[in-house]
Amino acid sequence: MSDTHDTGHIWQSLAVNVAIAVGKGVAAVVSGSGAMLAETLHSGADCGNQLLLLLGVRQAQRPADAQHPLGYGAALYFWSFMVALLLFSLGGAYSVYEGVHKFSHPEAVGDLTWPFAVLGGSLLLEGGATLGNIRTLNQRRGELPFFRYLRETKDSDLIVIFGENAAAVLGLVFALLALLAAWMTGDGRYDAIGSIAVGVVLIGVAIFLAVEVQSLLVGERADASVDVHVQAAAAEDARILSAFRLITVQKGPGEVMVAAKLELASDLDTAGVVDTINRFERRLKELAPAVRWCFVEPDVPKRGPNQEITPTAED
Repeated sequence: MSDTHDTGHIWQSLAVNVAIAVGKGVAAVVSGSGAMLAETLHSGADCGNQLLLLLGVRQAQRPADAQHPLGYGAALYFWSFMVALLLFSLGGAYSVYEGVHKFSHPEAVGDLTWPFAVLGGSLLLEGGATLGNIRTLNQRRGELPFFRYLRETKDSDLIVIFGENAAAVLGLVFALLALLAAWMTGDGRYDAIGSIAVGVVLIGVAIFLAVEVQSLLVGERADASVDVHVQAAAAEDARILSAFRLITVQKGPGEVMVAAKLELASDLDTAGVVDTINRFERRLKELAPAVRWCFVEPDVPKRGPNQEITPTAED
């Protein structure tokens, strides 16, 4: 998980998409291509999406206050979810609608020199941006398989940008193939099919992003490494016999809340209990800097016949 709000990848994608959207728009007007119009809408929607992500990052950095005592980290997840909705509606659904309309009323495409040049250049730019995203993902995922990391990462802005760029590359390939088929056959319905294909890609990516970000919005557990650090911090103190009933919640990128119960040595007085818990919390935050909030209480676990800790009604 990331402990900082790095926006470099967002600004890079925004700059690329602004340039691409302008070029695609001109090409769509010149050629009258439905696939080019779909791609223009796609790039325009991506620009708006990246502005929303930047807004989310800014809001997530606001400090905690009386109204929001656990901070505003989840604001980034909210805006990431909004991006998924816009990608679905403004990008995907409208592209499919435009494609169906063009297929029902096919029109011959005009001069395709400019569209082919724009799509080729766009593919190079989007491909470069996607490769940059993949390099960043590979640096952060460690030993995790790539697609598993996409499912488990808490950096919603990173997977949204990667999803947008990957969808853009695939959409550009479909648009190029559709225009090539329309040019070779003189049948404008191939162009309409390209628009539908672009829309289907956007809808698929939007659904994936919405599912992943929705889990974070509801309250997803933090990385498993936090559990390991809790047990490590407990094991370092001989006065702590066990840590149990552990709950971790991801409150935002690099922001984790931990709640746990500690089984303490029976000979500790009140001051000793307080000191042990305070030491445990400080050590945990040293091992896992992402832990912003730590709520710990002493308790005696109920153990079954095999001496394993078992749940109780009070837990």
